Amino acid sequence: MITFTVTLDADTAAAKLTEAAQAAPMGVLAHINGQANCAKKGIEVPADQILEIFRPDFAIRVWKAHKPAGIDIPLRIHLYAAEGKTVVAYRTAKAVFAPYAKPELDAIAMDIDPLFTGILAALDPFKEN
Repeated sequence: MITFTVTLDADTAAAKLTEAAQAAPMGVLAHINGQANCAKKGIEVPADQILEIFRPDFAIRVWKAHKPAGIDIPLRIHLYAAEGKTVVAYRTAKAVFAPYAKPELDAIAMDIDPLFTGILAALDPFKEN
């Protein structure tokens, strides 16, 4: 698992990641905002959001390579508040597909992981955005 912290709040980080995913080009299939969902029920919780990101052509490749691996797509980026910062957590495609021990999935991961590296770079505090 790759984790790092940013000084951005979770909403801003999610917006930057969404923009970067669309530019990659990847699709943001879901944005699950746990904090906002809890607020609808009158419950206050720290920020906790998940972005589910993938693309149809990769999904088709995964299904063809090993249908059971479909349970592990889309890939997720988890954002949550901790000690005044936002933690960003992500499992690489290589790590997600490793338990299947299928060379075809390893090849797909080699195509996906650089895209996610680019997406996550949108949160680099040293990069001008």
